Amino acid sequence: MSRKFAPLWVASALLAACASGPQRSSPGDYRLDTHTTAHVHHAAILAQQLAASAATRVAASTLLRYVPAVMALMQSHNAVGELEERLAACAAHAEEQGNALFFKKRPPTREECRERVDWDECGRPITRAMRLGQQKHVLALECAREVLDELWPAPYSIEQRYRFYLNAGFVETISPEKEASIIARGCTEELRGTIKPDLVLHADRNLLKAALTLDFKFPCPDTNTPQWAEYGESSPYASLKQGNVYEKALGGKALLVSPGTGVNPP
Repeated sequence: MSRKFAPLWVASALLAACASGPQRSSPGDYRLDTHTTAHVHHAAILAQQLAASAATRVAASTLLRYVPAVMALMQSHNAVGELEERLAACAAHAEEQGNALFFKKRPPTREECRERVDWDECGRPITRAMRLGQQKHVLALECAREVLDELWPAPYSIEQRYRFYLNAGFVETISPEKEASIIARGCTEELRGTIKPDLVLHADRNLLKAALTLDFKFPCPDTNTPQWAEYGESSPYASLKQGNVYEKALGGKALLVSPGTGVNPP
């Protein structure tokens, strides 16, 4: 059952239960007895509380405040709120499951996050934080695919890589096959100047434009604040942050999704 009908349904069910309960009044007496009146009053209060909760969710919605294009597409405050809540739940679930693999559901300490666990093909260290982040991303994106299949009314892309020419303002896609071929060749500069957002929600079939771009972030330790990475001096996007580049390349708004704070404002 859709959440947007929950308050009406609960109140109706409780009222129906009251109506079918013991009838203590005499024939011709249409006054409700104390027992029935109490149930009716409780149903009304419960409906008001549920409606207030939904209103609070809408008022607090980051998507409604920062991304009007999402409301234009989904055409329902409740639908937008549900999308936001469920994507945030994907992040929380991935955080819990990822930690459970190594730490019995407790979060890793700062020292554990910094621990080196491997080396990449370019000889750079891989920390526990990096490895955990990769694993949690897999879990979060699997969950997000299910959510978007159910709720998003237009096309979307997951981990699509783009090549963006900042000065020209031109962007093009890189196919998964080409990306895999480049990566298979080992340590290479061929992916320099590319971006790979976690989720790109499109407004129509133009897959080079975003209504909304989302990146999952899993701070390690979890007391760290989720934030966009900043590109280094060797990057074509030097001194810019990921979210800024996503917006320049694809349009729309770019937001973070993290376990502690849900969908974060820019």
